[in-house]
Amino acid sequence: MANISIWNGSSNFQVGQTPFGFYDTDTEFTSSADKVASFCAIRLGYPLMDVELNSGSFYACFEEAITTYGNEAYQAQAVQNYMSLEGGDTGTPLNNTVISSNLQTVIRVAQNYGSEAGVGGDVTLYKGALSVSTNVQNYDLKTWALEQGISGSIEIRRVFYEAPPAILRYFDPYAGTGTGVQSLMDAFNFGSYSPGINFLLMPASYDILKVQAIEFNDQIRRSAYSFEIHNNILTLFPVPKRDGVIWFEYYKVSEKGGLSDNANTAGGASGAAGPITNVSNVPFENPTYSQINSVGRQWIYRYTLALAKELLAYVRGKYTTVPVPGSEATLNQQDLLSDARAEKEALITNLREILDGTSRVAQLERKSNESRYLSDILKEVPMVIYVG
Repeated sequence: MANISIWNGSSNFQVGQTPFGFYDTDTEFTSSADKVASFCAIRLGYPLMDVELNSGSFYACFEEAITTYGNEAYQAQAVQNYMSLEGGDTGTPLNNTVISSNLQTVIRVAQNYGSEAGVGGDVTLYKGALSVSTNVQNYDLKTWALEQGISGSIEIRRVFYEAPPAILRYFDPYAGTGTGVQSLMDAFNFGSYSPGINFLLMPASYDILKVQAIEFNDQIRRSAYSFEIHNNILTLFPVPKRDGVIWFEYYKVSEKGGLSDNANTAGGASGAAGPITNVSNVPFENPTYSQINSVGRQWIYRYTLALAKELLAYVRGKYTTVPVPGSEATLNQQDLLSDARAEKEALITNLREILDGTSRVAQLERKSNESRYLSDILKEVPMVIYVG
């Protein structure tokens, strides 16, 4: 034990005496470091007992306690507000920023669903045309894409097959013989369809309903015009009966990945430092000690003491016993270590409960309960009787 440093009862903090120097330039930290070291030493038994730690040990524990406090606070804030932060600029620290709730992530997710459903989204829907030949049912889309100079895969969304118009099957069950009907048919180029059928002069709504009935009948009684795609081969149903052109809508698969360099941000734009993609790169820096209130500092003092107690346990664990005149003394390494770990766990649990209680969801729930209780109380208050 002769080579182990013993706390001498005083210290004088100097810049550079902490492992990382996170807070060495903070005047509040530098003025508190020696006080915290003295506090921990006294709580560990000094001056009644030797404390096998030096001032640098206490400074390191103090620095770690502040950093741990900030990590817990900022991690909770990042988790609770992640949907509003995702895609934001990592180059702007958020330590002193009020994070407002926004719907940017929800909108981006909705856009992806909109693209799939064909009702919106931010993926370009392209249009293409393909020449079809009589009695040829299969067409190679990969060959078509290469001919159009399209690199990568495409995804066909809809094919517009030119079906015979319903008007070709439009007929009037009534045989008309009135004068002027045939000239009306000729005026609309209907006379050539069937010389034995006359189109009566009826309201336009009658014609619309009749065409709709024919199309509905097709959907039920006739095979629908459709398509299938297997291994880049577009198969048309039914088999084309004449040469022509079909139109279709398609996406470029490379544009549908859901990954974007222009992700939404809390402020609306992505900076040069890159977007926030997970909790680990949310731009929180170490806390400023001078801005931590007295309640937070009390937690930091207690956590510093727990860290110092743990460090002292490791030091004393090097020796199970020490010689004393006429005997040996057993050190309390195990007691110190178990106490330190229990205190650290209790402090972290308490801090997380406080942070959870300050989340937006918890606050809104508390406000809702408060409003409901207040409403119940006001229901019991008798109404004032006014005498005029």
